[in-house]
Amino acid sequence: MASEHEAALPGRAQGKASGTLATAPKRLLASWQRSKEYGVSIESVDPAWAGSVTTDSLFFRCGQEVLGGLYRTLANEPLSLMLTDADGLVLNRFSGDRSLLRTLDDVHLAPGFAFSEREAGTTGLGLALADRTPSLVRAEEHYSACLRTYTCAAVPVLDPFSGRIEGSINITTWSRSSSGLLLALAQSAAANTSALMLARSQGRRAKRTPKGGVFRVQSGGLEPGAGTLRDLSSGWTEALERAAQALATGRMVAAVGEDGAGRATLLAQALRRAHPRSRILSAAVPAPDDVDDWLALWTPELAKPGTAVIVENVDTLPAWAAEELRARADHALRALLASSGNPPALVWAVTAEGFGGIPQPLAAMVETVVPVPALRERVADVLPLARFAARQTRLREVDFTSAAEHALTTYDWPGNVDELFSMVQAAALRSETIDVRDLPSALIGRSNRTLTRIEAVERDEIVRCLSRPGVTMSAAAAELGLSRATIYRRVARLGIVLPR
Repeated sequence: MASEHEAALPGRAQGKASGTLATAPKRLLASWQRSKEYGVSIESVDPAWAGSVTTDSLFFRCGQEVLGGLYRTLANEPLSLMLTDADGLVLNRFSGDRSLLRTLDDVHLAPGFAFSEREAGTTGLGLALADRTPSLVRAEEHYSACLRTYTCAAVPVLDPFSGRIEGSINITTWSRSSSGLLLALAQSAAANTSALMLARSQGRRAKRTPKGGVFRVQSGGLEPGAGTLRDLSSGWTEALERAAQALATGRMVAAVGEDGAGRATLLAQALRRAHPRSRILSAAVPAPDDVDDWLALWTPELAKPGTAVIVENVDTLPAWAAEELRARADHALRALLASSGNPPALVWAVTAEGFGGIPQPLAAMVETVVPVPALRERVADVLPLARFAARQTRLREVDFTSAAEHALTTYDWPGNVDELFSMVQAAALRSETIDVRDLPSALIGRSNRTLTRIEAVERDEIVRCLSRPGVTMSAAAAELGLSRATIYRRVARLGIVLPR
């Protein structure tokens, strides 16, 4: 009888169970199983033609520059260097090996073709995007036979600001060639692309690498994030009520929306309302290399009665980990049934940027999707949340000047509640009464374009002068050595919103 792993392989590959694939890593086996479920042919691939590709993104420009430079040093090597988008669409290709290029054209691994796992089965490119981690697929490890003359290394490239996958660097060579350095070369090119994107950002801050983590919130304790603040806008309270009703009836909920909008906070408050005696465990997805240990740490809690679980950012889970989490959830259901004898239900919920990004094994379990509005869509929440953040910091009420209130409520909050809390807590540490001068100058100096470093310094100085109580435009101009007309022009050019 075929083993569980062998059964995941196409029929003619099962005979090789004593070979490479019989001892393959679980990531590779999971990819083969997904390829089979997608209906990919084991003989040939016919990826979808997407037409012309987008070439005006920062990612494309930086990736093109990095791969172009790498190609000039490797022009005589039997390699093909490629840039793809997040969906596996090949954007460009560099190679000096005409024979390799001809054969790649034959299997449609060329610009304009989508070559993700769904279209082409297991490849280095498809696996890197599915599992969000560097991947090397050699010869016989490819799902389709027509690709087994190649070895493919691919590394995802993350946007340094949002943390989302922008695409991948893919390097393909003949399977008979040495692959020892192929993955290292792809990793170096991906790192250089991300670094170049950061350097071209003109001062924007890179997103911190996810560390993951697990923490518990005991009954009666504070929820994650913004705590137990209840008197908020209808946009928030309606989403909260919908989530609580779904969780009370045993449905799995996905809270979707922008990062930092309070998705985990909303779910925790909803769980507290629906299951007031439960303890809440929140597990935030870590970097791909740490997922194995992360799963082992908290998934046994799923089978414990009286425990509710929030899994944050499931759209960043590698595909294999989503399948593993689904399997562990099924195991927990069986354990609950054995212990109680009653039809069991897991009390858990997930967060993601959008429902479409949730891996299929988990998306199939979601019964209710609750959109969480961004902070800019619920301006009425800004000041209550700001006062709450200041009170958390100083353990007493903190006043805000009208100028600070105006600056807070007219800002668009790209970082949502997390950004608001960070700004206000830092200001509360500096002052008993928060004024606009205690807040970052970017809060009132807003431009439709990215400022140069010199322009940012100029903006900060103008904001500093204009933020002092009672200052006039004439006085600020005199202090800066400018005419009144000039300072008005620079205020307009730098996008400074004058405090009232």
